Amino acid sequence: MAGVIAATCAFVTLNVAAPKVLGDATDVVVEGVVGGSFNQEKLAALLAAVSVMYLGASVFSWVQGTLTAVAVQRLGYGLRASVEEKLHVLPSGHFDEQHRGDVLSRATNDVDNIAQALNQLLNQLILSLLMLSGALAMMLWLSPVLALIALISVPVSTLITVLVARKSSAHFSGQWASTGELHAQLEEFFTGHEVVKAFGRQEAATARFKAGNDKLCRASARAQYVSGAVQPLMVFVSNLNYIAVAVVGALQVLAGAMTIGGLQAFIQFSRLFSQPMGQIGGMLTLMQSCLVSAGRVFELLDVPEIPPETPPETPPEMPTGMPTGMLTGAARGTAPAPAVAAPAAGPAAASGPAAAAGASSAGRVAFEHVSFGYDPDSPVVQDLCFAVEPGQTVAIVGQTGAGKTTVVNLLMRFYEPDSGRITVDGQDTAELNRDELRSNFGTVLQDSWLFTGTIRDNIEYGRPGADDAAVTAAAQASHVDQFVRALPGGYATMLGNDGDSLSRGQRQLISIARAQLAGRNILVLDEATSSVDSRTEVQIRHAMHRLRQGRTSFVIAHRLSTVRDADLILVMDQGRIVEQGTHQQLINRGGLYRKLYEAQFARREQPKRAQEPGQ
Repeated sequence: MAGVIAATCAFVTLNVAAPKVLGDATDVVVEGVVGGSFNQEKLAALLAAVSVMYLGASVFSWVQGTLTAVAVQRLGYGLRASVEEKLHVLPSGHFDEQHRGDVLSRATNDVDNIAQALNQLLNQLILSLLMLSGALAMMLWLSPVLALIALISVPVSTLITVLVARKSSAHFSGQWASTGELHAQLEEFFTGHEVVKAFGRQEAATARFKAGNDKLCRASARAQYVSGAVQPLMVFVSNLNYIAVAVVGALQVLAGAMTIGGLQAFIQFSRLFSQPMGQIGGMLTLMQSCLVSAGRVFELLDVPEIPPETPPETPPEMPTGMPTGMLTGAARGTAPAPAVAAPAAGPAAASGPAAAAGASSAGRVAFEHVSFGYDPDSPVVQDLCFAVEPGQTVAIVGQTGAGKTTVVNLLMRFYEPDSGRITVDGQDTAELNRDELRSNFGTVLQDSWLFTGTIRDNIEYGRPGADDAAVTAAAQASHVDQFVRALPGGYATMLGNDGDSLSRGQRQLISIARAQLAGRNILVLDEATSSVDSRTEVQIRHAMHRLRQGRTSFVIAHRLSTVRDADLILVMDQGRIVEQGTHQQLINRGGLYRKLYEAQFARREQPKRAQEPGQ
């Protein structure tokens, strides 16, 4: 920017000086005509000087434009980077409340609009202000009387600009808000296009899009119409000013107060003065649009972030060979949690080939009177109390909305408890760095998101840099290898659009292979067998059984067939744990779990039992 200002100053200096030299050349010509002969050498020198000045002005104008483009692109780069960094530190609740399309519009459209507007504004605004100042100084030098006449246009132009700015600001706000809403609609239609077509709602979707598009068009047209009125009004004021200067200047020439060359130079300076005034007025549209987009971007950047990490206290020196989980217990004066040995690596290893890459956590997890709610008056989970020993599998079941997923979100610190505490190996998770805490977890979610890239890339996402043998071993343990080798591209098969070319079950198996390769000590399996056929469900159950061996596992499922072998089953209802125990204990108790179980399996098992021999 310092280079931009320096180049602009040089450009303005040459542009302002040239009319004065050209006026002197005119006076030389007039003197020659009146006197019968003129100084050709002086005229040639003046014209050569003017040519050099305009050439130099062109060079500095190019330098100014180049440096401005560099500065603006770096600014846009910085804004996009800031938005991307912000998205990583926003609380999960923010994404639950916002349309993804609107957030994307702020990160792309609004940032691009800021960059494009600033590219023009910095070029023109600095130039216009300096040109205005230089032209005014020269006019005051040549004729203070004419300069005062020219200055009359300043308050008039300022008043026009302020009045129009007030009117157009609201319309620009509506324009960019409508742009965000339209992008949100497009994002919904794109991700849900199968549902739209399945229910025959294409016409309704088109009508909704048309309404949003019409709203955007009206807001944009109003903003451009109102702000566009500035420049014609400024040109009108400038022309009136030009007429006044020409008439009064001619009278001064007749009175002998000015030379013809001086009047010519003054008229050029008045144009140099009025032209920036019109340009500044014309830049109002860009200014308003840029300010509104900047407001939307900074509104996103100003959203409250996840509370900063609390620096953990320095732990005592760990004795050689002592597991991390035991250290924490010893530091707190409690019994150390037993550590689980990492399973052996290899293609046939139950816990996957990356077990050695697992985190240092032994895997004991405890919830101590934990409560949480998005709204303080409406808790989602209340007074959760349970403990899971290393290597155990805990299943969380219950009806929809019971708070099952919230439990693991609290465990992984996507949300912070309102009261109580959660410990991993005796260490309060609130005292751990979030990234460090989450490095202990492998996750298989209900929606198995796959990234654009090859199948190998998606498996390797669990442990970047893993070699082919480790990736293949994880795929074999997860029943992925058999269907991948049947594909023409094998592991190099490209996936896009969340892996739509694969079935839901195949995508889920790849996500299990990803967790298998990661080799984490604590697993979170969220509805991992939902929406798949029976054969694939069996494969997923086998793959998850291998994955869970030797690891502490949290399984969330509606299908109770996947949790009957769990070491501990938590039955949740309306945010509370109403029952806990093993499958057989809960069946014998005859409570909510038994009702859920009978609702799913009683009708299936009765016909099978009737066909068993000897009954």
